[in-house]
Amino acid sequence: METSKAMEESDVGILCYISQLPGFRGILKQRYADFIVNEVDTDGNVVHLICLEPPPQMVEETKECEAKVSDEKMSESKSYEAEIELFRSLAGDSDSEKLESLISQVDSRTESEDSVPHIVLSPDSDKTHRTAVHNFFKQNFKFLVTDTTDGPDASSKCIRVRLDSGGHKNNGRNSKKRKERGEKPFDSRGSSNWPEHLGKFLRFHLYKENKDTQEALGIIGKMLGIQSKSFGFAGTKDKRAVSTQRVTVFKQQASRLAALNDRLIGIKVGDFCHVKEGLLLGKLLGNRFTVTLRGVIADSEDTIKAAADSLGRHGFINYFGLQRFGTGSVPTHLIGAALLRGEWKTAVSMILDPREGERDVIRKAREYYKESNDIEGTLRQLPRHLVAERAVVSCPLSLLCNFSLSDALLVFSDSMKNVALQCLKKCPGDYLQAVKAIPRTLRMMYVHGYQSYLWNHAASERVQKYGFDQVVLGDLVYCKGDDTEKETVGVNSECNDDNCDDTYDCSHLDETSGTDLLERKNTLVKVVTVEDMSTGNYTVDDVVLPMPGSRVIFPTNEIAKVYHDLAKKDAINLTESVHRVKEFSITSMTGSYRRVFQKPLDFEWELLTYNDSNKPLAETDLDKISKTGSTNIIKQEEQGKGDEDNDLSDCTKLPLCSRNSIALSSDTNEESEREVESEQVSGSNWQETQMALKLSLTLPASCYATMAIRELLKTSTSVAYHKTLNQ
Repeated sequence: METSKAMEESDVGILCYISQLPGFRGILKQRYADFIVNEVDTDGNVVHLICLEPPPQMVEETKECEAKVSDEKMSESKSYEAEIELFRSLAGDSDSEKLESLISQVDSRTESEDSVPHIVLSPDSDKTHRTAVHNFFKQNFKFLVTDTTDGPDASSKCIRVRLDSGGHKNNGRNSKKRKERGEKPFDSRGSSNWPEHLGKFLRFHLYKENKDTQEALGIIGKMLGIQSKSFGFAGTKDKRAVSTQRVTVFKQQASRLAALNDRLIGIKVGDFCHVKEGLLLGKLLGNRFTVTLRGVIADSEDTIKAAADSLGRHGFINYFGLQRFGTGSVPTHLIGAALLRGEWKTAVSMILDPREGERDVIRKAREYYKESNDIEGTLRQLPRHLVAERAVVSCPLSLLCNFSLSDALLVFSDSMKNVALQCLKKCPGDYLQAVKAIPRTLRMMYVHGYQSYLWNHAASERVQKYGFDQVVLGDLVYCKGDDTEKETVGVNSECNDDNCDDTYDCSHLDETSGTDLLERKNTLVKVVTVEDMSTGNYTVDDVVLPMPGSRVIFPTNEIAKVYHDLAKKDAINLTESVHRVKEFSITSMTGSYRRVFQKPLDFEWELLTYNDSNKPLAETDLDKISKTGSTNIIKQEEQGKGDEDNDLSDCTKLPLCSRNSIALSSDTNEESEREVESEQVSGSNWQETQMALKLSLTLPASCYATMAIRELLKTSTSVAYHKTLNQ
């Protein structure tokens, strides 16, 4: 396939449908509010934003905690008075005053500050005295460290005193070195006075509009003054959508987060509680989708009804959607194929070279960098208001991600900026090291993209040869009952190898969890035998296909040939490696299995009519809160003013942005601007009556809702195609 044209579904093996029913026209995501995602937690509960205020009990706990911290700080500052007086007799008034000031800085220093307070004592030419001062600090101020620097003249030295570079706080108590913190999945710097009866993690529900998960948490983290790794979540949600999901943050008070609601635009937080453990990727069952297809045109309503009923009964082919392969003109699986062949220079060129279809300002910046290797000069070429594009140049990780420019801004920490491009600049020609400079979870997306490319083609072949309504000899299936006691071949886990951490898909997993953990982890897989066919123990719902790796088996029917033939065309051998770089070798990856067919759960649908294209056709969680708030206000007015007994936990007292204000303010990316411009120009945009189809369905975490919609409409799910429907 040529890299200059827009990627189509057929390019990545998305070829078949289950039913032969006719499709119909429908516009996907005409407005971002037409795509609503609510996470489903591990207990099967659909996550909603219900209450914006912390419970009264949590407010009281916050006050008690703050009072305790204040009291302990006062006692701690007093506890060093004796030591300071001893130091005064050793070093004099001037240096003791400097020490007292330093301790005051340490006591008032916030956890988010990166600077380390320090002082320089008076010049001292007496080595014996300097040794005594060093020892004094070792014995009396263990949270401080000392070293010796040059004095104002050749005969004297000065002692520098500073807070331990490991970031000790609260007089060294309960503190951790920076290196130790870096190994944890969250920022462990929190109040050492945290109440013992409370869980160390605050769990809350994050509601966001037209923002990806990392971007929203980055904004909240910046406002709180905490690092991004303090947050935990089960999966990323789509940017161009309205979504609600669970999030945890380490040692934070609910009142601090709730206070942000009146300042956040397109983001709300609520439903607070303390828990003992933070959320990790994959800790969810799936997602509940409410999708509104606008501008529906069909031969008849019966056509729509038949298509919807078929989707509910038979489901859809569980393809990896286009998002899996990136939105750039160079798909991730082509880069993955180059890496599997060991063609490091080719892979780097695909990642960094100018490409067609990009805006001129980005294309010119790429071209300039290719010719000059000048990172600073490239930054200067980008206008100040293009924040995301400037981040792409200064943060090559987002450039390498090959996804839309605005999404990667907050995915990676500042410490990772420039690493890959600087690697090439320092070591010209070392293309392997340039690729390895990319974080592991990101660089592995290319190889996983190629695995998905093979899987999609195999799934299409399975449907074309054997249909969708029965198990056939040689299929792979999840084991059932007594079969788990027999000798079986293979273990299913979508991410059970060392290399698999699919957090890389960032915001473009618009209907997945951000990981590819299948719901039947550690389930054994077997080949269907003649005996299985006669007993009828297995149905087509049990059929799986492998993601190639060293520990998977292939079907023993004709489908296995698809994998090897397709890989051979790309000069890739699925059983041997042509290089010694394990992470880019399929033979060093465990592999996994994925269900071929998927039925939507709790599937509902309804036809709607509308005249105004800007009118919301589905209620979001924020809409419901606003409606409840209006109802409560009316009730309170009827009961009379001053009735403070009906507290309602203050769930609706925060000022809420209206639908229009959030839409107009939530983002500055090009896609949002197009939507806003359309709304502003059209005014009420009153039109003749149109039809919409609203769908509600629940899918496991590894499934793509766009593939369900594709089965329904029998049309492409590509962004480019649906943009043409808006014209």
